[in-house]
Amino acid sequence: SKLAALFEHPLYNIPIPEVTEKDKLFVVNPMEKFSLHSSGSDGWVSSSKAETLLPTGKTAYDTYPTWLKFHVGINRYELYPRRDPLLPTLLRDLAMQRIISSVQKSGGTQLKLIMTFPNYGQALFKPMKQTRDQETPIDFFYFSDFERHNAEIAAFHLDRILDFRRIPPVSGRLVNITKEIRDITTDKKLAKTFFISPAGNVCFYGECSYYCSTEHALCGKPDQLEGSMAALLPDKTLAKRRSWRSPWRRSYHKSKKAEWELNPNYCAQVRQTPPYDRGHRLLDLIDMTILDFLMGNMDRHHYETFEKFGNDTFLLHLDNGRGFGTHSRDEPSILAPLQQCCSIKKSTYLRLQLLATQPYRLSDLLREALAADPLAPILAEPHLRALDRRLGKVLAVVAYCLAR
Repeated sequence: SKLAALFEHPLYNIPIPEVTEKDKLFVVNPMEKFSLHSSGSDGWVSSSKAETLLPTGKTAYDTYPTWLKFHVGINRYELYPRRDPLLPTLLRDLAMQRIISSVQKSGGTQLKLIMTFPNYGQALFKPMKQTRDQETPIDFFYFSDFERHNAEIAAFHLDRILDFRRIPPVSGRLVNITKEIRDITTDKKLAKTFFISPAGNVCFYGECSYYCSTEHALCGKPDQLEGSMAALLPDKTLAKRRSWRSPWRRSYHKSKKAEWELNPNYCAQVRQTPPYDRGHRLLDLIDMTILDFLMGNMDRHHYETFEKFGNDTFLLHLDNGRGFGTHSRDEPSILAPLQQCCSIKKSTYLRLQLLATQPYRLSDLLREALAADPLAPILAEPHLRALDRRLGKVLAVVAYCLAR
């Protein structure tokens, strides 16, 4: 396994700083036991006699479902550890756990569902919009592109191979539209949008600002529909997140250009503006830029951080559905922050160099990681080959910067 060899490499074993109580997203009371039989709707029972309720040798933490252990493990430095023993179980839960509720997620241009499991875990479901071998038409603007379920799955694994670990775990899943959405939804607006197509397939379209109409309906075969299931982050009432506008955000206008596209010295301006004037925030943004360039994602207008950790923490790489839309062309403008600032983390640069070598070739690693997903193959081969070409271009930009 090339993947196993990669994670054994010294560059993937650089220790993170010691995690203190203030570096944890949640400080858990070791006496607090998780119980599905509590009277409260949130599934918690708290008791000073918790230990007497537990089997011998077990701690309260052992009673937590996997999604809760994932939430409890989040800290200032990483969303989940490199060698996370929970990851296979969490991915399996996303793919296999019984769905007891499906409701539409509000906001956004496209339909997304929040699905709930019997153990109170929740996942964000993005349905299949186009086939693996379809490319985004060349005349499409980036903001009118579809979100792809397979891009969400591939982005999670790519982010992990780059050792960023800033995307919540995602698994593919085949969902039965009738039994796992229509028959169990309590969302009246969503329920009104189901119909049977002329081909006899079960379809629905939901309510949203852009792609929710009969013309853009999602149809099963006859009621089986592929989608991505992403583990939800802790509720914002429990762990506030701050949304930041990206300085290299596109104009989202058919003819206007953004300032960074017109001003070659734009980075000097950014470097003087908080939060980019200190710490590693700008370098983290450049990490995200490299991830986006590798998957061809032009739609990164905002990013989020956990408020508790202030400026000194990682960026969450959420919403990656507009990646992997094209393999036959690259979009150099995505790399503008790297080109204009000529800055990169040393650890990121060394890992990128490693991923360009034969034993650790990026396309081979991602192919291996995606082969274990229930919906494999996730990416068409040309997309995997494009990764190696794009990685070469990232390294060429860094080489140009070094030469300067």
